[in-house]
Amino acid sequence: MNPYDYHSGETCFNLALKETSSKWLRYVVDFPTAHPTQYEENNTACGEYFQPRNANNAPLAILIHGWGDRSIIPCRFLARALVKKGIACFMLYLVFHTSRMPEVIKSRLPLLTPDEWFEGYRVSVIEIRQIIDWASKRAEINENQIGVVGISMGGFISSIAMGVDKRIKAGVFIVSGGNSERITWDTKNEAIIKGHSCTQAECHEIHNHYPQYVTEVDEKGFENVTPLIGCFQTDPLTFAPFLRKRPILMINALWDEAIPRQATLDFWEACDKPAILWLPGTHVTVWLWYPIIQQRTAGFLTSAFTLPSRCPK
Repeated sequence: MNPYDYHSGETCFNLALKETSSKWLRYVVDFPTAHPTQYEENNTACGEYFQPRNANNAPLAILIHGWGDRSIIPCRFLARALVKKGIACFMLYLVFHTSRMPEVIKSRLPLLTPDEWFEGYRVSVIEIRQIIDWASKRAEINENQIGVVGISMGGFISSIAMGVDKRIKAGVFIVSGGNSERITWDTKNEAIIKGHSCTQAECHEIHNHYPQYVTEVDEKGFENVTPLIGCFQTDPLTFAPFLRKRPILMINALWDEAIPRQATLDFWEACDKPAILWLPGTHVTVWLWYPIIQQRTAGFLTSAFTLPSRCPK
């Protein structure tokens, strides 16, 4: 069984125009999630849609933020830059954003139960797939030119979505990686460790079975292998076999204290060593290099979608 499957019936996306410029229109969007949870706050997905003016057959980049509301900021900067180059952008607010969290969850962050973590990932991947459904019916969007741009935890979610949905043609994963055991126990970010429910010894014992699981997933298909534990299905490394030979750009920080370097390399190697850029900085200060991140992301997507270059005005 694939937990990221969903009923892909007609979904009503509500758009309200909020901002205009000479090159683009910005809408706020909401739609009912295809995978509701017990918390009502989770069940209306929301985001922002940046549409190039006079767009015809434009590519679409779906931008996925990381943990913490502030991680929306670089997504918005990237969206504004990409839309000027003719790339439509949809910025999804995850169930991990406080605007979609019930108070009972907010009050104990980052202490979520394994089921809550799993459901959060599940809802997020399914909502990305719903956005693709919607985009495929938009006259201004080319349904064959859809990519994802994920930051940190959003990179984990984006890589899973790309692994399960071949309609995603390109992926940019920023300060991200794979191998959940290594990320959890080799990180220097106390919040990541605190948010984990088992001990390091228990985790290691369970993950002794992980390499065999990944081998079977590669051979039989993700939906045909039963995991020992749910976190096997939320580890980007599980989906690496389905990302090989596909257009991917990884952008990482040399001194990332949250995502261990080896976790990034594990994912990179499992994906068959796609393009990777290392920038001097930590998980947060890497954004001091935003001009380079923006330039490389835009250049990569433009190349992946074979767009004609646009002269800046």
